[in-house]
Amino acid sequence: MTESSIKKLASTLLDAITDKDPVVQEQVCSALCSLGEVRPVETLCTCEEYLRQHDKLAHPYRAAVLRAMERVLSSRASELDKDTASTIILLASSEMTKTKDLVWDWQQAASGVLVAVGRQFISKVMEELLRKLHPGTLPHCAVLHTLASLSVANAFGVVPFLPSVLSSLLPVLGMAKQDTVRMAFCSALQRFSEGALEYLANLDRAPDPTVRKDAFATDIFSAYDVLFHQWLQSREAKLRLAVVEALGPMSHLLPSERLEEQLPKLLPGILALYKKHSETFYLSKSLGQILEAAVSVSSRTLETQLDALLAALHSQICVPVESSSPLVMSNQKEVLRCFTVLACSLPDRLLAFLLPRLDTSNERTRVGTLQVVRHVINSAAAQMEDKKPFILSSMRLPLLDTNSKVKRAVVQVISAMAHHGYLEQPGGEVMIEYIVQQCALPPEQEPEKPGPSSKDPRADSVRAISVRTLYLVSTTVDRMSHVLWPYLLQFLTPVRFTGALTPLCRSLVHLAQKRQEAGADAFLIQYDAHASLPSPYAVTARLLVVSSSPYLGDGRGVAALRLLSVLHPNIHPLLGQHWETTVPLLLGYLDEHTEETLPQEEWEEKLLMFLRDTLAIVSDNAWICQLSLELCRQLPCYDETPQEKNFLYKCIGTTLGAASSKEVVRKHLQELLETARYQEEAEREGLACCFGICAISHLEDTLAQLEDFVRSEVFRKSIGILNIFKDRSENEVEKVKSALILCYGHVAARAPQELVLAKVESDILRNICQHFNTKDPALKLCLVQSVCMVSRAICSSTQAGSFHFTRKAELVAQMMEFIRAEPPDSLRTPIRKKAMLTCTYLVSVEPALDEQARADVIRGCLHSVMALLPEPKEEDGGCQKSLYLETLHALEGLLTSLLQRNMTPQGLQIMIEHLSPWIKSPRGHERARALGLSALLLRHFLEQLRVSALVPFHNLGLLVGLFSPRCADLWPATRQEAVDCVYSLLYLQLGYEGFSRDYRDDVAERLLSLKDGLVHPDPTILFHTCHSIGQIIAKRLPPDQLISLLLTMFEALGDPEKNCSRAATVMINCLLQERGGVLQEKVPEIVSVLRSKLQEAQGEHVLPAAQHSVYLLATQHCAAVVSSLLGSPLPLDSHTSMLWRALAVEPRLAAQVLGLLLEKMSRDVPFKESRAFLLGRTPDRVATLLPLSATCALFEVLSTPAAGPAVLELYPQLFVALLLRVSCTVGVLLPRNLQTQERRGASPALAARNLEPCSSAVDTLRAVLLRSGSEDVAQRMDLEGGWELLRTSAGHEEGATRLARAMAEHAGPRLPLVLKTLACTHSSAYENQRVTTTAFLAELLNSNVANDLMLLDSLLESLAARQKDTCASVRRLVLRGLANLASGCPDKVRAHGPQLLTAMIGGLDDGDNPHSPVALEAMLGLARLVHLVEAWDLRSGLLHVAIRIRPFFDSEKMEFRTASIRLFGHLNQVCHGDCEDVFLDQVVGGLAPLLLHLQDPQAAVASACRFALRMCGPNLACEDLSAAFQKHLQEGRALHFGEFLNTTCKHLMHHFPDLLGRLLTTCLFYFKSSWEDVRAAAPLFTGFLVLHAEPRQQPQVDLDQLISALQILLKDPAPEVRTRAAEALGRLVKLA
Repeated sequence: MTESSIKKLASTLLDAITDKDPVVQEQVCSALCSLGEVRPVETLCTCEEYLRQHDKLAHPYRAAVLRAMERVLSSRASELDKDTASTIILLASSEMTKTKDLVWDWQQAASGVLVAVGRQFISKVMEELLRKLHPGTLPHCAVLHTLASLSVANAFGVVPFLPSVLSSLLPVLGMAKQDTVRMAFCSALQRFSEGALEYLANLDRAPDPTVRKDAFATDIFSAYDVLFHQWLQSREAKLRLAVVEALGPMSHLLPSERLEEQLPKLLPGILALYKKHSETFYLSKSLGQILEAAVSVSSRTLETQLDALLAALHSQICVPVESSSPLVMSNQKEVLRCFTVLACSLPDRLLAFLLPRLDTSNERTRVGTLQVVRHVINSAAAQMEDKKPFILSSMRLPLLDTNSKVKRAVVQVISAMAHHGYLEQPGGEVMIEYIVQQCALPPEQEPEKPGPSSKDPRADSVRAISVRTLYLVSTTVDRMSHVLWPYLLQFLTPVRFTGALTPLCRSLVHLAQKRQEAGADAFLIQYDAHASLPSPYAVTARLLVVSSSPYLGDGRGVAALRLLSVLHPNIHPLLGQHWETTVPLLLGYLDEHTEETLPQEEWEEKLLMFLRDTLAIVSDNAWICQLSLELCRQLPCYDETPQEKNFLYKCIGTTLGAASSKEVVRKHLQELLETARYQEEAEREGLACCFGICAISHLEDTLAQLEDFVRSEVFRKSIGILNIFKDRSENEVEKVKSALILCYGHVAARAPQELVLAKVESDILRNICQHFNTKDPALKLCLVQSVCMVSRAICSSTQAGSFHFTRKAELVAQMMEFIRAEPPDSLRTPIRKKAMLTCTYLVSVEPALDEQARADVIRGCLHSVMALLPEPKEEDGGCQKSLYLETLHALEGLLTSLLQRNMTPQGLQIMIEHLSPWIKSPRGHERARALGLSALLLRHFLEQLRVSALVPFHNLGLLVGLFSPRCADLWPATRQEAVDCVYSLLYLQLGYEGFSRDYRDDVAERLLSLKDGLVHPDPTILFHTCHSIGQIIAKRLPPDQLISLLLTMFEALGDPEKNCSRAATVMINCLLQERGGVLQEKVPEIVSVLRSKLQEAQGEHVLPAAQHSVYLLATQHCAAVVSSLLGSPLPLDSHTSMLWRALAVEPRLAAQVLGLLLEKMSRDVPFKESRAFLLGRTPDRVATLLPLSATCALFEVLSTPAAGPAVLELYPQLFVALLLRVSCTVGVLLPRNLQTQERRGASPALAARNLEPCSSAVDTLRAVLLRSGSEDVAQRMDLEGGWELLRTSAGHEEGATRLARAMAEHAGPRLPLVLKTLACTHSSAYENQRVTTTAFLAELLNSNVANDLMLLDSLLESLAARQKDTCASVRRLVLRGLANLASGCPDKVRAHGPQLLTAMIGGLDDGDNPHSPVALEAMLGLARLVHLVEAWDLRSGLLHVAIRIRPFFDSEKMEFRTASIRLFGHLNQVCHGDCEDVFLDQVVGGLAPLLLHLQDPQAAVASACRFALRMCGPNLACEDLSAAFQKHLQEGRALHFGEFLNTTCKHLMHHFPDLLGRLLTTCLFYFKSSWEDVRAAAPLFTGFLVLHAEPRQQPQVDLDQLISALQILLKDPAPEVRTRAAEALGRLVKLA
């Protein structure tokens, strides 16, 4: 590429710099930079020339060009020669100072160019800038800005020029009157000073190491004098801040004596500005620099200004910090830096100022002071070393502050103290205790937690900060180890530190482990030397109890157990090995669960087992007694946590159980009884559990202690009551009784079984039963619960069989009294549940209950549960729902237990008789409960059945008759239970017949499969299932039970539940049908009963007997009946429909009726055309009446299941006639009189069927399929929506296709006769019929049924005959059918290959329409066939096809683009890398269109391009390219188009360098594409091709043409296209 080409490229891009879109403009700049990267000098010169020649160019675009030049110079400035550099410097200088007004973006861009050049040519730049500094004239602001920027960018180059610069600038400082100019001077002086300081700090690397601060001191002081004494007094805030920013670094360059002289004025001047500015960051930063300068010269003036300084800085630190303001945060840091400077130089004065301010009550003052103290402790540690006691003592009042912000600040100070040894001083313990107190804060008292976007650490809660601080101090500050251990142990047991247990335990675990590593002596605690520490027993008790609620307090259970395990040497020397094994198991159990999933009872039992094992290992009575004492002492600590207190009681019981001293046990039990808080229900339960657990080992002592307490005057309600009860009311005494009764229950439940029976009546029940007359509900519940536990204990005993329970009847009667006293319609307490559980246990104990007592129990319990209102939903209350289910399970257990006592048919009958009123209840929930109980009892009876002799199950019929109609109950649950009842009854019958229990009857087992049908709300499915149930009953019912079953069923006809009545009719008919032959003698009785029930029943289900009359008439006069019924008005009413259906009862008669109706339907034309109003309008098609009536009648006849044989006989004629009827009624209207009737609405007596001609024909066709056994065809059409498609003009063709597909799949054997009947339809006068039949035949070729049934030749002949049809749709469907051979009979394609290819290639040229649907079908067909035909047959037409489909690649219609591109891919796939050169040329020619259409706006086209390119790969004989296509273009994989195109172009240019010109020519064509995405892809493709081209390929490229085309694209309306064009222009430099 010549220099002129580079210039042309750059000029083209520069012409586009004025683009309004910022993205395009940025891409143009990037392209210029790309040119500059390769040819920097030419590019920069072109830019310079462009700006020079376009003097009128607006400044935003001039700035853009200058920014591009700056980017090139930033990396390529070293390649410039001096002349070019001088030219650019002059240009930038001119651009920068062209206007005196401030145009910041333009002047800054020009300044950036000078700075970039200045990194390499600093002398030339400085010379130019110095020329801009005219004596006595103010310099341009941009010049000052450039000088400042250069000082930062190239300090070593600029500093030597500073004297000259300053000598030019200082004389005119006083002339600067405008604030903007003054601010520019301030910025320049600030940067000059910073540059000089950097230079002086790095003299070893400086070009002139002899430079000293003195060289600038005088000039800087002169500038300082103007800035401080004149400009700082300005009213403009921005100028004052600029002055202050400059004074900071300038102060370091001032002579020492001058600085000392100015400090008395400078410091107050800066401090005074704090009151004038809200943003004080720059003030604080400059002040810090001034203070550092003052300290560096050992200024004595600083001390005199200290008070004012500290007051001002302190007020700044007390300003509340907003985390959203970075300047405020930065100001805080700078202020703290100032304090650091002062702390290092004047520590005493600083502390004298700070510490008294800790005593103030003002929140901001205290927080700010604490913040400074923390910073000083960290940053001036050496100076604060001897001040530690004073700082510690000053924290006294802040520790008492309750403000959360103050608390956070205090915690942070304590954290700093810990790192610097403060807490080791006297008074450090107070600080540690404070941290622990904050860790114990309850979560509800913490402030709201910050949002996820907050980054301010001070927004954390006090507790969170304290927890982190305690852990960090414990784990990371080694010097704190001896301070915290074992001091932290004393915070474990006090209640006020409960909230801090988790962090305490974690810290103690870490400290203990460090001590263990140091040695056993360091770890063992010397309790004598630490009197304030809790004892090992207290620690054990505390940690074990809090572990019972393991997820509270951030998971304190895990922390407590770990600490307990680590402390084992300090608790007992024998526990180490056992705890090391068991504690990890407990921790693992907690890891497996969450707070929601943890089974609390199971967890507590694991902890109690851990305690029992521990006590067993220790086996030291003194140690155990001491632990029990400590456990009792800690009881008051858990008054606010009932669950943990309950567990503590269990621990006490466990520990007392392990104690061998009876005196200790009795003493503790007495104390527990005397001190318990009986008003709390949880405590009463816990106390009872304690006594129960203790009784495992000390039954006699436990009962004796309870007896002593029972004898106290509390139970006599006397005035002289024990002192501990003297203030208690009668209600409180009831609470005491409740607790004692519970104690007796738990003692009975937990004590050894072999000892309980002897104590039950004499010691336990005697003290319980005397309180049965209470009215107190809580006491009543305790009584029932305790009696239940006693009863369960009796039943569980191995001696229960020989135990004669004399109080059984009394207890059962008392339980029933409690049950009857409960409200019948609501469930409020668990009393009835517990009472029924008690009765369940008592029933199995001797002596047995008499019949009357049994009946009373059953009746009372049923009424107590059945009458309850419907059970609550989960959302109404989970507890209520749970209580209801538990009560129902208790009732189930009781009834099962009672039935077990009388396992005979009579006993079962009695139980069902009790349930019968509830089974027939008008309330659904009562029926559901009764059926559920019945099913449960029958299952139990069946499971327990033991038949020793063959005996009849005499009440089977009655029971089946009771349950079977309930299979149709309105409640789904009732239906399911009814089936289960029948199922169990049938197996009971089989059992009584002698079959074994494991025998499974196939007929009875079918009942279970029918249950799914009962779930469905559709009545048809429901009663069909009932019919199936009736069949099963009929097959398995003994003959002697049949009449009793029928009589029971007849009674059910009058059931108020209509569904059950209807189910009874279904089952009666089923029974009569299946078993009527054995009822000869009973027929009169049956008929009599049935007639009486029909008179009573008014439902529609008892009326169909009238149909029989029509049937008799039709057997004699079929034609007359058909003709008469056809004369009925349309739409048919329900009675007429029922009469039509009666004619199908007998197959022979049905066949005659169907034949007559077919003849009537085809006698007349299907429609007549009529013009409504306008002559020019398309005439309406109106259905003729006789065929319409015949169609409706056919549907009614076919709707009867009995018509099946007749339909099979006439199947071909029916199917073809109705298919043709459907095709010629699409879009046909009803006669006007019927339309009027439909608009008015049919009367209730009329059938609810659609009378529309096409819909009625479709429904009738569907009925033919259903009645002929082709349900699968109909079902397939239902699922695919085929019937709806057949009804519409737009979807009719697809509907016919789906019908053919369904027929081929599910009704193949019937197709030969259907096709024979269809043979003559190709010449039909009705075009719709030809289209429908062609679509049907075409789809049959899509299935292998055509070959299997030897229909292939006849189908091909039939389609060939339609190839020249005048209708384009028929021709299109013919091609589709021929192509379907590829999927239906692929092995036959080769034999018919020439015929098929000829038809398809001919289809490509069908008609004159360039977008002919026939041509589209031909392309789709060819794509399916090319893989199956002979290669030779295809090769002759391959080139013709490729050429013919190529124009379709860019078709406006998406379908044509997709089909042609996919066909192109298939043609490539067939060649398998062995294509002729002439076709390879087509492949190469198609590459560019395919690659560009990957960006096609239609996803289908893009997908086709992916496929075609993957297929083209092998034919290109380039493994790299083929691999790239396979990698990037897989379906479903996201495509990064730019990356893929880059890779593709790289391989193309490497393997096919000669294609560059051809590909670029194709791209030029697509520059004019109508699709924006494709138009944008073309220049992108161009750019990548050029990027990977080699210089030797340059002759293939007409660069001028390419640049011109891209220049046009730069004016495209789409920004994306302009962007890509600019990018491509930038890459053309590759050919240089």
